[in-house]
Amino acid sequence: MTDVVENHKVVSHQQWLAERTALLAKEKELTRLRDELSQQRRELPWERVDKEYVFDGSQGPQTLADLFGKCSQLIVYHFMFAPDWDAGCKHCSFWADNFNGIDVHLKHRDVSFVAISRAPFSKIEAYKKRMGWSFTWLSSFRNDFNYDYQASFRPEEMAAGAVFYNYTKQTMDIAEREGVSVFYKDPRGTIFHTYSSHARGIDMLNCAYNYLDLAPKGRDEDDLNFTQAWVSRHDEYKD
Repeated sequence: MTDVVENHKVVSHQQWLAERTALLAKEKELTRLRDELSQQRRELPWERVDKEYVFDGSQGPQTLADLFGKCSQLIVYHFMFAPDWDAGCKHCSFWADNFNGIDVHLKHRDVSFVAISRAPFSKIEAYKKRMGWSFTWLSSFRNDFNYDYQASFRPEEMAAGAVFYNYTKQTMDIAEREGVSVFYKDPRGTIFHTYSSHARGIDMLNCAYNYLDLAPKGRDEDDLNFTQAWVSRHDEYKD
C-alpha cells in the first residue's frame, strides 16, 4: 500500500470532481444492487425450528423463544469462544466492539440481538466485563445450537475432514468459526430459521472495516501473513 499512497496521482479540483462523480454512478449502482440482494435475502424460504435449545445467561436458563423478548425477529452473532479457552476470539472481539448500543435501535424495528458462544456463562460474563460490553451474550454450552448452525465443529467431524461450513464441505483446523443467524417467531410462537451467513459474509456487521474501506490505504492487509493479523483485543494494543 506504500506505493499507492506515496505515488498517487494528484489532479486539479475540476478533474478530481469529474472522476469522483463518475465513481458515484458506480456507487449508486452498487447501492441498488445491494438493495435488490437484501430483498432476495428476505424472500428466501424459511425452515421451522423444532429442536428445543436452552441457553445460560444473566437471567438464568432461557429458551430460544425467550431470546426474542417482545420482538418477532432475532439476530444471533455466533461468537468464537470454546469452553476450554480463557478468552473470546480476538477477531470476534473486533466485531463485538461494534455491538454496544445497537440493541436499543434494533428493538425499535422489532429485532432482538444477542451473541452466543459455547464457553460456560461464567467465562463469558468475565470476558464481557473485561471488554466493557453491554450487549446480551449467552452460553450454548449445554446444547447443540452452535453445532447445528455451522459455527462449531465436533472433533470427529474435523478428523474426518468433512466439516460443513459456509455451505460447503471443507477441512477445518479450529473447532469454532464466526457467523450470524436470523430467526422469526410467528404469533403462535413457532420459530423459523430465515438466514445464516459465515466467513466474509459477516463483513457488513463490522463498522470499523466499513470505515477503513473509505480510507486511502483501505484495510491495508495485503502484506500481512493472514487477513486480520494486525487485530488485537482493544485492551491489548501496544499504543
